[in-house]
Amino acid sequence: MNGFFDIPSDLDNTYFGLIVLHLREALLPVLAGLLAALPVAQLCVRFRWLYPPVLGVTTVFYAIPSLAVFVVLIDYTGQTELTVMIPLAVYSLVVLVPAIVDGVRSVPEETLAASTAMGFGPIRRYLQVQLPIAVPAILAGLRVAVSASISLVSVGALIGNQGALGNLLADAQKYGRPELAVNSVLTTAVLAVLCDALLVLVRNLLTPWMPRGRRPRGSAAERRERPGPREAAAR
Repeated sequence: MNGFFDIPSDLDNTYFGLIVLHLREALLPVLAGLLAALPVAQLCVRFRWLYPPVLGVTTVFYAIPSLAVFVVLIDYTGQTELTVMIPLAVYSLVVLVPAIVDGVRSVPEETLAASTAMGFGPIRRYLQVQLPIAVPAILAGLRVAVSASISLVSVGALIGNQGALGNLLADAQKYGRPELAVNSVLTTAVLAVLCDALLVLVRNLLTPWMPRGRRPRGSAAERRERPGPREAAAR
């Protein structure tokens, strides 16, 4: 562990400073992607013909390597965090739009009819009825987007120390210190796991009606304790 937390001076940051920087570069794009995905998904739900072309365009964007996007953006945004965060926001948008659309479309028709009969307009129905019911699907998409964003931030090390914890990978090779690479990989993995666990907790808090892994009635243990038809008749 000697030197594991000894961050090279050329990074101008501490270990915990790199963690904060990594989370900022990873989570802000996800938030931006979510805010953009909500109205886009609503349009796709309202106008079904719009969903296939939107899905096709977003899939093409997701297939473009992040390094290629960096090369295009660097002439406009320079070697800054923004160059890293813009493609991450686009990738998050690509993941979240299908998740939100699928979640909103899963709302039963009778629920929509009841909300319409109560006087809910399209926007109010979307915000107060469809989105709450779609929370499990949206959170599932967010879990994918957050994990992917946390891992992809490290690529920013290729454009001038904008990779947060990923910068340790470059310094590990530069200074011949493999413990820095181990530090980067382990810390990034732990951050992804912790963020995923936090999103699961948020999902549980927002959806108290969902089952939490309790043993359902009629389980194998209960059936063993329950008398069979012949035993019941004998009694």
